[in-house]
Amino acid sequence: MLINDQEVMDLPTPNGPMRTFIYRPAAPGRYPGVLLYSEIFQVTGPIRRTAAWLAGHGYLVAVPEVYHEFLPAGTVLPYDAAGAERGNALKTTKELAAYDADAHAALEYLAGHPAGTGRVGTLGICLGGHLAFRAARQPLVRASACLYPTDLHLRGLGAGRTDDTLATAAGINGELLLIWGRQDPHIPDPGRRVVYEALTAAQRTFTWHEFNGQHAFLRDEGVRYDPELAQITQRLILDLFHRRLGGPDLPV
Repeated sequence: MLINDQEVMDLPTPNGPMRTFIYRPAAPGRYPGVLLYSEIFQVTGPIRRTAAWLAGHGYLVAVPEVYHEFLPAGTVLPYDAAGAERGNALKTTKELAAYDADAHAALEYLAGHPAGTGRVGTLGICLGGHLAFRAARQPLVRASACLYPTDLHLRGLGAGRTDDTLATAAGINGELLLIWGRQDPHIPDPGRRVVYEALTAAQRTFTWHEFNGQHAFLRDEGVRYDPELAQITQRLILDLFHRRLGGPDLPV
């Protein structure tokens, strides 16, 4: 599908406006919504291309700036040591309640969008994988794809680094897709086991895939990009969303 990638919204949140980029098919119709969470670097080129790819498959995609209350709208942190240091610092400065309020605002926007079907899922990468997992606890969410979600096993999200994301996984009603790189130093095997055992104990509906890949193997920029694994991962994401969110409602 041809897409529209020029829409920008400043969604109201308790902590100020949240700059959000909207990607959707150009053809008239109503489409399932996906809240796409970025890495710690905010809405970079690879994240924009992921949003465009998903919109081209028939989804209404919202991409918020996760650090909107700390950085000027439109800020993109570079893929370097300084950018990583800044992004990681903000990750544990922001309050958990603020992350949850942001998710609620974006999900409500997608569910009520005139070009949406009202069916909503989440997708996240790295930090975004954790945020997509956490947002899956909200009642609107039918499906969540979490790619190498960081800090789940460490309870390391938010101010104080004592998040309850994994401990409250029983509150997730939709289906989860979890994808990991076995050579990812940020989430070693013992950490992945913690997540698997928590989801199993909570009796959630989830699928689990581990690949021989590095952290950020989906990012189509830099030496860790693995296009073969990226293509497999994209197919898994689409299968999940097609199954749980359904297809578009197009005019005859």
